[in-house]
Amino acid sequence: MTLPHCPECNSEFTYEDGEMFVCPECANEWAKSGEAETTGDAKVVTDANGNPLQDGDSVTVIKDLKVKGSSLVVKVGTRVKSIRLVDGDHDIDCKIDGIGAMKLKSEFVKKS
Repeated sequence: MTLPHCPECNSEFTYEDGEMFVCPECANEWAKSGEAETTGDAKVVTDANGNPLQDGDSVTVIKDLKVKGSSLVVKVGTRVKSIRLVDGDHDIDCKIDGIGAMKLKSEFVKKS
């Protein structure tokens, strides 16, 4: 298995450390999973299948999600239109019909 080059300095001397790749030359660390990879200053947000998401995309929820502080549940298969990507622990801002404004994690949606 060949390890990827460092996305910051393009060094070929990267190594694995648990669930991370590490560059010994510039001390950059990045996740193996690739869910939220950084390339330069741009953050790439991907769905549960690894497809990159962009502002305005439509997504489908792949797991029942309880709404915090409420008895509401966002059901599997719910379509969400016109998402907005944001920074933070939740990657997606959106409005869901019947529920309202929500923040979702990209790992619980797939691009539709």
